[in-house]
Amino acid sequence: MSQKHQILSETHIIGERTTEWIVRKEQCPGLAHHQIAHVGVADAAAPYSMVRTHLNGAYILACFSGAGSILLDGRWQRCGAGTACLAPPHVLHAFHAVQGKRWGFAWVKYETAANQAPLITNGSPVMAPFSSEPLRDAIMGLYHENLSGADAVFLKHWTDLIHQYVLRFAQPWHLDHRLAPLWNAVVNAPGEAWSLDRLAKACHMSGEHLRRLCRRHLGRSPMQHITYLRMQRASELLEETQDKIETIAAQVGYENPFVFSTTFKRWIGWRPSEYRKRKTKTD
Repeated sequence: MSQKHQILSETHIIGERTTEWIVRKEQCPGLAHHQIAHVGVADAAAPYSMVRTHLNGAYILACFSGAGSILLDGRWQRCGAGTACLAPPHVLHAFHAVQGKRWGFAWVKYETAANQAPLITNGSPVMAPFSSEPLRDAIMGLYHENLSGADAVFLKHWTDLIHQYVLRFAQPWHLDHRLAPLWNAVVNAPGEAWSLDRLAKACHMSGEHLRRLCRRHLGRSPMQHITYLRMQRASELLEETQDKIETIAAQVGYENPFVFSTTFKRWIGWRPSEYRKRKTKTD
């Protein structure tokens, strides 16, 4: 399935060969306690396809069998067994089953709330190894409890467990202690001329070692993570200010507004001006 994310539109295709087990917050109030909109498990096959043109909360997808394709960082990537993917809110988000292959995965969809501590931090991965079976089993436990006894105590235990499994992936404790201060420095000064050498020197390691760490723990290179952090900051500035596009571009490290606009569209899904208009309509 060859898709260009620039022309993707809102899509929700299940297909006859796909089975889903879903629990929504309306069915289980315990999910709302963690600002979770819904959770589920899927045994998917083509033509299964999902496109969300403006994700309103973080979304984790954890694969436990087979493989599918998911749009991350502006490009389609394979998501196979033993891998999880984390999408931040307010981005174009898409994934689909691959023709001729089955795809087993679990998901947790969060909502964004003003009083909610951010699920995704500066050091959160976009795609990384993850033992997906425990999350799948916890969601299925919640699903069956909700169908049968719906005991409030058991429902709370299942929802707490699901949330903790997500936190284990989204906020990994095992990251090298030198990386968190590094990414905080980038977030505080996204307009700086960050290079691989400068990043490596800042955390007292070689560029190759930093590259390996980022690939292993974040699923992207150091410079790709710089771009991600810059685009997230640009998104915030587009939402919170009326600054001109070229002003925002300079604030996040782009002298050329056209290059900034092209990069923003590739990573977020729209031109900066389009993104601002969409946010104005949804607020």
